[in-house]
Amino acid sequence: MSTSAQSRKRRPTRETVTTINDDGSRFFLHPADVRGRYTIWRRVVAVLLIAVYALLPWIPINGYPAIFLDVLERRFHIFGLTFAAQDLWLAFFFITGLGFSLFFITALFGRLWCGWACPQTVFLEHVYRRIERWIDGDAPARKRLDAQEWTEAKAARRVFKHVIFLLVSLAIAHLFLAYFISIPQLYQWMLSGPLEHWGAFVFVIAATAILYFNFSWFREQLCLVICPYGRLQSALIDDDSLVIGYDENRGEPRGPAKQEGIGDCIDCQRCVQVCPTGIDIRQGLQIECIGCANCIDACDAIMDKVGRPRGLVRYDSLNGLAAKKRRILRPRLALYGVLLLLGACAMTYAISQLRPANMNVVRMAGVPYVITDTGLRNQYMVRLINKTNEPETYRVEAGAPGQTVDMQGFTEPVTVPPMGEEVRPLVVSVTKENYTGKFPLEVRLLDSNDKVLIEREAEFIGPTPANLERHFNKLAEKAGEATQP
Repeated sequence: MSTSAQSRKRRPTRETVTTINDDGSRFFLHPADVRGRYTIWRRVVAVLLIAVYALLPWIPINGYPAIFLDVLERRFHIFGLTFAAQDLWLAFFFITGLGFSLFFITALFGRLWCGWACPQTVFLEHVYRRIERWIDGDAPARKRLDAQEWTEAKAARRVFKHVIFLLVSLAIAHLFLAYFISIPQLYQWMLSGPLEHWGAFVFVIAATAILYFNFSWFREQLCLVICPYGRLQSALIDDDSLVIGYDENRGEPRGPAKQEGIGDCIDCQRCVQVCPTGIDIRQGLQIECIGCANCIDACDAIMDKVGRPRGLVRYDSLNGLAAKKRRILRPRLALYGVLLLLGACAMTYAISQLRPANMNVVRMAGVPYVITDTGLRNQYMVRLINKTNEPETYRVEAGAPGQTVDMQGFTEPVTVPPMGEEVRPLVVSVTKENYTGKFPLEVRLLDSNDKVLIEREAEFIGPTPANLERHFNKLAEKAGEATQP
């Protein structure tokens, strides 16, 4: 028997990956079509997720797309909230929140994310494989087409399919770019020459190539080889987590439906034929299982045909499959939940403290301070950032408790354009009589209604008061000597 024929008759095992032949070559999977309640709901969820992905750059909120990560202007618009580059520290809460959410969901529901909402699964199963089934036919037809010699008809079908794959990949890449430059800007760039915006052009070409390679050839290998989530699964779940499993107590021993003394499993291999990663769920929980529920719908359909109860393969915990009681509340879930709640509270508080403007105060380069004829001077650079979509007028004040200071540079209100910034010098002076040593300087930003928006603290520095006094005494002595005849 040829290697090709052997690969087509191989059966999944727990010791090897089904998609790799014994000689190390790739074994291409052609999952069979399946129908059922979970398939319908997964299709609905996929359509909704794809619609959200496609529509978010088009939906305006407060004058900007619902999600617009404007990296060119360092402004990030997310559902009506605008974040400046100075607000990127909030990304810590967002990323850790996603992590703890994933931990919590995995501990409770297993790999529900992988099978229902992961972009890899959504696009592969509900876009690219649907296109493939439309062009090449069902699983048996695709296998026959693979085994055929190359003919003009086969070549034409292959070219047509891959052209469609390329066009879909190109559309996904362009939509992804729209999240960073907006739909109108993307349209203008598409009408211009590639060299006018060569960075974006190279990005789209590279993203299209990666998407095409992944969804036309690499496919389930991304889940098996690259994605770390499957490997984390063993550390995140326990015997009470919801997984897809086979009821061995009910199904074994396997055999024909009409044979006496056997379990409910008739060993039809239908659960294997529909699996997108090529595993046999009856061999237990495996790293390749993405929790897509194809095997559940397939097995339920077979059970309906042979007149046996559904649920031989089902969503359940390992304890439930072993006829044990499943615990919902447990230490691991409580820990993930508490961490998630604490992170959500911290992020909510941080977002509530966001202001419609920002101000940075830094010392100007050069000498740290200047001794003038009357006292001491420090020079700062103040950057005002307007984070709103309308021009705003601000005032800047500087002062310190117990100190009398003179301010120059912001004596008049400053109007900053929408989503713009203004950089100006701020000069703060102290007379020698009022200087008692370095002190914290408070710089305040006020809106047009004199409401304090932001307070920043800078340090006013200089020599010690004694050294400053000696400096002025020497100047006085030199001045006296110069006036003597």
